Amino acid sequence: MRVRFSTCKGTNILCDSINEVLGQITGILLNPDTGKVEGFFAISALPMIGTPFLSTIDITKWGAHVHVRETGTVFPLEDHVRLQPLLEDNRTILGQRIRTESGRKIGVCHDVQFNSDSMRCEWLFPRRFWRWCTPIPFSDVLEVRQDAIIVRDPNTSVKDPVQQESPLEILQQIPGIGSVPEN
Repeated sequence: MRVRFSTCKGTNILCDSINEVLGQITGILLNPDTGKVEGFFAISALPMIGTPFLSTIDITKWGAHVHVRETGTVFPLEDHVRLQPLLEDNRTILGQRIRTESGRKIGVCHDVQFNSDSMRCEWLFPRRFWRWCTPIPFSDVLEVRQDAIIVRDPNTSVKDPVQQESPLEILQQIPGIGSVPEN
């Protein structure tokens, strides 16, 4: 299922073993190099020291609620040793400026769409001022820097002027039109 992050904010995290809400999704942690969704920041229903976090590994099903098996799946982000290098990296995707490789400014990434089965980012949704811009596939991202997300320049299908034919040359190639009948 494809999910836009803005629509899943506030989604309940439901523990299937006890049928109880463990918290709600408030943020997303994306790997800037691979586009993989590493997990979600949450508001915990249980008292907790640290930043409540749900790793994507612990999600069993995504629907109206995010389903997990165990009650201990929402636990402090600081305890995720595997994610510490990613947390220390200052490169982000949401809230980051987007530019083309030629330097043209596109906007700021205000939303992402990910696949809930593969947990991979598929689309970036930039905004410029108050307007949404054309979505950009994550496959077009060349590099995520601290100052901007660099994407491929849009394809331009302009022919080389030397190879373009004039309308007269095109008409002359059509049998019966381009030739003058001889008497």
